[in-house]
Amino acid sequence: MTNTQTAVACSVMRGGTSKGLFFLASDLPADVAARDKFLLAAMGSPDAREIDGMGGGHPLTSKVAVVSKSTREGIDVDYLFLQVWPDRAEVSDQQNCGNILAAVGPFAIERGLVATTGDLTPVKIFMVNTDSKATAFIETPGGKVNYQGTARIDGVPGFHAPVNINFEDVAGSSCGSLLPTGNAVDIVNGVEVTCIDNGMPVVCLRADDFGITGYETPAELEANTELRAKVEAIRLAVGERMNLGDVTNKTVPKMSLLSKATNGGLINTRTFIPHRAHEAIGVLGAVSVATACMLPGSVANRIAGLTGVADELDIEVEHPTGFFTVQMQVDNSGDQLRVTKSALLRTARMLMSGSVYVSNSALENN
Repeated sequence: MTNTQTAVACSVMRGGTSKGLFFLASDLPADVAARDKFLLAAMGSPDAREIDGMGGGHPLTSKVAVVSKSTREGIDVDYLFLQVWPDRAEVSDQQNCGNILAAVGPFAIERGLVATTGDLTPVKIFMVNTDSKATAFIETPGGKVNYQGTARIDGVPGFHAPVNINFEDVAGSSCGSLLPTGNAVDIVNGVEVTCIDNGMPVVCLRADDFGITGYETPAELEANTELRAKVEAIRLAVGERMNLGDVTNKTVPKMSLLSKATNGGLINTRTFIPHRAHEAIGVLGAVSVATACMLPGSVANRIAGLTGVADELDIEVEHPTGFFTVQMQVDNSGDQLRVTKSALLRTARMLMSGSVYVSNSALENN
């Protein structure tokens, strides 16, 4: 600490196609209001460019992971995700982030929370936001985290070490059930929608129901004020139906406009998160869309053209900068679809480790 600034240890890490600040929970204020005030100042929010902080002026680069050693049986670390909004003084814990999740394992090992177990170390993670679990497999040759490799993911330049993530029991983690409305299809404002939550609440919609192709760029979508208004009206209308309450000021559900795949995948997506158009698609958002593809009769299932759906399938979800491959296993033998496995590949890298400095005046006045 100096006379004018407060320093707190942190790491800047890229997880998947997002990046953010990673903190040990013990290094942040225990009081939520004080913690959020600190994080806003650290990111430089509210400011569209976040010029006086570490944020990148976009929701995908204004994220925070708070990690602690877990006291839960069979769990290594607890992970709380916080979204810091660039354009307003708000810190949200209303959703999870599967991209940032990819860097939690490396961070936990780097900071001594998890001991390595040979060349590959499984890190069992409890996702606090959604009361759910995931296991990330981290390459640790010689007891050190390896960031170099041959794995490639769309939206990230170059090649890196793979981080394979298995999600466990994430169905209904935010909404209470995989299909929060109880239906594969609902009609909202005259539009067919599929509301689904397999780790991330998502509303699946047909792009052509909104007079678009579904192949527009994120910038084109954001410039379409009529489209945004219609999508937001549906989002607000389904909030209560999805057991999310009034979602006016919430970051969920995500709105995914679907169309036929054009680059060898199974389905194409354009996703609002919820007010900005995603440059790709979120990890757990992709998992929920892939799950919807496996759901007979859903909006996604019909666009994908899946009939007689198999119990196991690798689903390639296309997005504006490439695609996600989601490994899905489901059980269709009962009255309702049951997810038995959802897994995917990500990469991560530590970009910086040190201290973030926050002006004491910002902590006093923000």
